[in-house]
Amino acid sequence: MKPQILSTWPGYTAAAATRDVFAGVTVAMVAIPLCLAIAIASGAEPIHGLITAIVGGFLISALGGSHVQIGGPTGAFIVVVYDVISQHGMDGLVLATLIAGVILSLAALFRAGSLIAHVPEPVINGFTVGIAVIIATSQLPDFLGIPLNDAPAHFLGKLAAIWQARDQIALPSFAIGLATMAAIVLLRRFFPRFPGLILAVAGASGLAFMSLPDVATIGSRFGALPTEFPWPTLPQITYERVLELLPSALIIAFLAGIESLLSAMVADRMTKNVHRPNAELMSQGVANLACAAFGSLPATGAIARTATNIRAGGTTPVAGMVHAGVILLVFLFAAPLANYLALPALGGLLLLTAWNMSEPHHWRSYVTAGPVSDRGLFVLTLVLTVFTDLTVAIATGVAIGLALRLKRRKVPPQDWTPPDR
Repeated sequence: MKPQILSTWPGYTAAAATRDVFAGVTVAMVAIPLCLAIAIASGAEPIHGLITAIVGGFLISALGGSHVQIGGPTGAFIVVVYDVISQHGMDGLVLATLIAGVILSLAALFRAGSLIAHVPEPVINGFTVGIAVIIATSQLPDFLGIPLNDAPAHFLGKLAAIWQARDQIALPSFAIGLATMAAIVLLRRFFPRFPGLILAVAGASGLAFMSLPDVATIGSRFGALPTEFPWPTLPQITYERVLELLPSALIIAFLAGIESLLSAMVADRMTKNVHRPNAELMSQGVANLACAAFGSLPATGAIARTATNIRAGGTTPVAGMVHAGVILLVFLFAAPLANYLALPALGGLLLLTAWNMSEPHHWRSYVTAGPVSDRGLFVLTLVLTVFTDLTVAIATGVAIGLALRLKRRKVPPQDWTPPDR
């Protein structure tokens, strides 16, 4: 349960501080456009993405069990957050995040951090690919410049609405989206140490501002972003409201726990360190309680941003805290510039994020390697995620996966006699 920063602080040197500051600034430049895009795709105000990265990102690094974890909003939450906001409003999301924070904190106290090893991998892969499909579909209207207001939330309904509006595709918006994607890919390929995401999005948005005034921007869609940091408040809490939002809160807690611990495991492989899973869970709980108090989105460990932190030279939790501080400075002094970011550019960014999230280099192994039951479980979870909802997909996938695992262990049946009735 001991935060990693307390272990890394003794013997902390000026050289390590320099590396952490450089890594924190680099990750912040990557995180800013992503946080804005994730918030918009989730149906929230863009500024909520930055607040989540500031509050959640700082606490996840300061209290977490990983040396290099970077926290904030992630693409995995888009689907569940969008559903909660559409059904219960932003106040409902805040309460669900608050409940999720309590669940994660209790899970840490009961030492549940090691239980991730028992979640079947095909289930994780299936709903990750399913979420990527839904994210990509949700970004097509902005990417193509289609004015699709009040689009159906369901996957098939949204696809049908996009197809019916295909004659409204705006070529300037499409060009800006493609240019953003091409710039991100090229910058990653040839200049991997550059903050390619913000350079690509800012460059494409600048091009749109100068020569394509009809391309939608954050400012034209949402109005001017606020420049004052909000004061903490609490949502209205009633017994009935808690029961109503408990299923969504459980999904948020599950996703936060799974993604943060997976990210910490990936970071361990890259750095040869060992994370503390229960401290990590506790940091997720506290971070989500704080995010709820500031009325923002759920937070968790972000695998891509954590990997960026490692590649940029981050070695201790200080890098993640610097990342949150830099985003706060941008929020306070440069938020008006975000009003000019083009929505097709952010749509292109999230399309690439969804592609990377789905890990296409593993697709073949998902459906051809391993036991037939694992392949079927992957397909089942994927289909349920896309065509039903995450609650059904995760509950069904985990239940069947655990049953298959018990069967493979060939556990002998217990002695059992019928009870007298």
